[in-house]
Amino acid sequence: MNYAKKSGLIAIALTDHDTIDGIDEAVEEGKNINIEVLPGIEISVDFEREMHILGYFKVENYVNIIHRLHFLRENREERNEKTVKRLNELGFHITMDEVKKRAEGNIIGRPHIARTMVEKGYIDSINDAFRTYLSYGKPAYFKKEKLTPSEGIERIIEAGGVPVLAHPVLLQFSMKELDNLLVQLASYGLKGIEAYYVENTNTFTSKIIELVEKHNLLITGGSDFHGTYKPDIKIGTGYGNLKIPYEILIRLKKLL
Repeated sequence: MNYAKKSGLIAIALTDHDTIDGIDEAVEEGKNINIEVLPGIEISVDFEREMHILGYFKVENYVNIIHRLHFLRENREERNEKTVKRLNELGFHITMDEVKKRAEGNIIGRPHIARTMVEKGYIDSINDAFRTYLSYGKPAYFKKEKLTPSEGIERIIEAGGVPVLAHPVLLQFSMKELDNLLVQLASYGLKGIEAYYVENTNTFTSKIIELVEKHNLLITGGSDFHGTYKPDIKIGTGYGNLKIPYEILIRLKKLL
């Protein structure tokens, strides 16, 4: 939170994968240093390509979502065990205890496994670990059980949140395919799309905004800041040129 403040931000959303860990502390520190915090979550859903749904909440009701997502954490833990076992079979001598130390008591995911591989000298970087072993189609990748897109959207709405399609650029769809997808997701209750994103070109952002307006959806944005796991991405500004207008947050809060 202090890093966000020093970086010139006046508001920040915390949307971690399948967890709300850290939001209490973020909200409290936000009050102390006068920076607005929007609680959120990012849910991976079962789709032909990797799709994530963001959920944004009021401070007073974000905890409602976690009661609907316990099984996601259980499935994540099962996948972690399978991944470490497969890496052992491939000659990487790492243990779950070592991975847990990298997570420092928080929810464990593939980035912590990747960091363990790097710190033990098996591979050069976290990106290399994903590119070679941990991402879809690679030797140590395991699919985890997920909600369907409609279920993910419904869970967020049931918990009092606003569901938003995350980083559409990563779906690698044509504009026509994205157009059709938004029709489908909007029928489930989708309210917005992350039109401003660190990996977007200006042209792609403009085209997404056109689709958002066509389907009467909400525009949101994010730098996808992951701390030291994605060191090239700066909080709020991405690679240095990302700008997300505060007016976006005003519109989002009206829906909440």
